[in-house]
Amino acid sequence: MSETFSGDKKKGTSILGPYERRFINWAVPKIPAPIMSQHLTYITIGWSAGIILAGWLADTYSLGWLHVMSVMVAGQWLTDSLDGSLGKYRKQGLVKWGFFMDHLLDLFFAGSVVIGYSFLVDASWLKFLFMLLLLVTTATMAVSFLSFAATNQFQIAYYGIGPTEIRIGYIALNTFVVFVGTDIFSWGVPLILGVNVVSFLVMTVQSSRMIWQIDYEDNADGQPRP
Repeated sequence: MSETFSGDKKKGTSILGPYERRFINWAVPKIPAPIMSQHLTYITIGWSAGIILAGWLADTYSLGWLHVMSVMVAGQWLTDSLDGSLGKYRKQGLVKWGFFMDHLLDLFFAGSVVIGYSFLVDASWLKFLFMLLLLVTTATMAVSFLSFAATNQFQIAYYGIGPTEIRIGYIALNTFVVFVGTDIFSWGVPLILGVNVVSFLVMTVQSSRMIWQIDYEDNADGQPRP
């Protein structure tokens, strides 16, 4: 018998997780009946496109467009937070499809943020760092997905930091850049890239050790467990 799918049961608690859960429990019953979980999931496509467009407009016309990017980030948090809980509340049964499509589009969202910011720099070396940041960002998310495939435990929050806290960081950065300008990217991008690389390595090493231990225990007697 196959192991029960646990993709809808997230492991790890972020700092804002308990407050977010209270809001979700309050909001889900108030969502209009015609709106289903898959509709909220698909809206991330629009948020992601809007983020890229806002980044381009911020570079072409005014940094004030970064406020629009912040609205898109907040909107994506809202729909992404509510879609799974709405599906459970309505008993739609789209557990595996929801896991697949929701996190596929999360990759699009994360990539769109990096692309949106990349418009704001002119130096070729900074654009190259943004390319590396895009690679590391998607690779870090892949660690969670691949670890889940091996352990059936899906962890998205590490050391109290989860997707909600990261989105707040985007919004804070947008506000900061609007007031102080884009010069901060000359030192901010290398710093953020370094933090992301360290986070990726820590998550990878931890996940690797955990999965290695699982394999070791399963084969302790020389035979795989049934």
